[in-house]
Formats: sequence, C-alpha cells, structure tokens
Amino acid sequence: MAAKIPVTVVTGFLGSGKTTLVRHLLQNNQGRRIAVIVNEFGEVGIDGELLRSCQICDEEDDANNNILELANGCLCCTVQEEFLPTIQELLKRRDKIDNILIETSGLALPKPLVQAFRWPEIRTGATVDGVVTVVDCDALAAGTLVSDINALEAQRQADPTLEHETPIEELFEDQLACADMVLLTKVDLVDSPTQTKVNNWLQQQLPSSVKVVPCHEGDISPDLLLGFNAGVEDNLDSRPSHHDHEEDHDHDDDINSVNIILDQAFDPQVIKTKLRQLVQQQEIYRIKGFVNVANKPMRMVIQGVGDRIESFFDRPWQADEKRQTLLVLIGRGLEQLRIQEVFG
Repeated sequence: MAAKIPVTVVTGFLGSGKTTLVRHLLQNNQGRRIAVIVNEFGEVGIDGELLRSCQICDEEDDANNNILELANGCLCCTVQEEFLPTIQELLKRRDKIDNILIETSGLALPKPLVQAFRWPEIRTGATVDGVVTVVDCDALAAGTLVSDINALEAQRQADPTLEHETPIEELFEDQLACADMVLLTKVDLVDSPTQTKVNNWLQQQLPSSVKVVPCHEGDISPDLLLGFNAGVEDNLDSRPSHHDHEEDHDHDDDINSVNIILDQAFDPQVIKTKLRQLVQQQEIYRIKGFVNVANKPMRMVIQGVGDRIESFFDRPWQADEKRQTLLVLIGRGLEQLRIQEVFG
C-alpha cells in the first residue's frame, strides 16, 4: 500500500491571510501535486475560484465533490458539510497527489478537524502532517487579535464546534496550542520594534519547538509550509484545547449569505463606496467577489472585512467568459432586495 498522503491544516481568524497563503502555494508548488480543500460559506465559490485563478485550469468539475483539476497538476476542492466524502474521493486519487492542504473556514478550530483523521475511513490513507496557524500581526499589535471583531463574533455564532460564550482569547489560545508553526502576516503594517514585540510575545505562548515565521503576502517556501511529519492525529493529547470536552452546539440560523450578479461595469472606487455604504446600513461581516471594471482587460478581485475593503487584479477575462460583477456578502439577516437596490 502506498504511504499515507500528508495533510497540512491552515487555520487562523477571519481576514488573517489564509487564502492568500494557499494561493501563493499553488502558484509556487515546485512540482508538487497539491489538493487544496477550501471550506467555504456561501453558495458561490469565491474562495475556490480565487484559488483556481492562480493558474489556467481545466474547467471540469467532479459532479459530486466539486473537485477541479488544475493545469499545474494540483486539485481544488470546495466543501461545506461534505468533508468525509471529499477526502475519500481524494484518497482514490492518491497516486496523483503529493500533499493535501486544508484551509479552514473563518473561526473553525483545528483540533476537531484533526480528530477526523482518526476515523477508520481516513486514517489508513492520510495523516495530518502539520498544523499552521496564521496570525494577523497588525491586529495582534492593536490588542484585538482580529481585524474586525464583529465578523469574528458572527463566525463564532455560526460555528457548531464552538462554545459561543467563550472569550476570543481562549479561541486564539486553542489555535496556537495546536500549531506546528505560526505564520505572522501583515507585518508590513507595523514598524520593526512592534513586529519584534509581537513575535516575542507569541513565542512565549508556544513550545520552544514551534517557531513564529514572518510572512508577507503569503510568500513562503513550500519547504517550510509542508513536511512537518508530525502525525498530529496521534499526538493530540500534547495539544490541549479549551474545548476538549464540549458537545456540539446549534448554529445561528440568522447568519446568511447574499449573492449579487451584475452585468454593468464599475469604477473601482464607486463600487467600494457602495459596499462601504452597505456595511453601514446592514450587519455585513465579509465581502468577496470579482468586479468587471470598465475599459480594463483584467478581472478585479475584491475582498472586505468590516469596512476595510481591498482589491487587486488577478487575471485577464477569458474570451468565452461573460464579463460580470459577482459578489458574495456574508452577514446577519441580510436582505437580497435591499442590497440589490444599492447597485441598481
């Protein structure tokens, strides 16, 4: 039997930079055949499409598991509650996969996910090679742990694995406690003494074997991100969690997503202004999407956490691709018609 496929789990708070990290890894896979699993919230696969856009990919979906084959030999999967079937499908392709990387959703804790690799259906074919926790240096320096506290609270209410009344400090401690490495992102937003202070504080919270590595725009060598050989699922007792003995909780049904598809082109500043207006009017926690910019051959990616909205151009529009603006807004009690009116 072939060796177990090594699995790397990337965890971290909403907006810490996990998707940017994964996207960079796919662009610089150094010949590795990597399967990336993105656990999304929302009906439209913004994260999955963003990851696929880093390479030209064969637009052939697996009808049952939403597995897409990338031209660089990688796979991209998007799952919500179908984790086990997706893993089983990937294990059928084990001769074509060198690594699996799982980007957890917003506030998902790593330990319950790692425990799933003890299941008989999985443990013979895959092992958790390592857990990487992504930390926002700018937010930690400001004492908030996360760039938008409202978005974090909404994600926590929607996550059935979490104790909803637990202080976010405990959730952060759980993510650190499970880590084999901590990536410190957004270091360019603080000065050198502040970065050093944050780094030293983090190192005090971690075992000496767990290192804190600065990371700018997801730029880190695959040799650092992959290959811990930790067998994490067999060593969970050494990674204590505040949630080790808790049962599942009901999720918050008020959290929903709204998908907006618009045929008109936009000026980047105009659409950002409209989105900030919406954030003020409704309880919106996360914005993701692609924008058709007038007289621009490139597609613009737009992402927002709270009222902080960022954008970049990722690739040219394809000849057979309809130029549309596609947005996904995640929040509490969002109303499709009210949101649509802002763009009408």
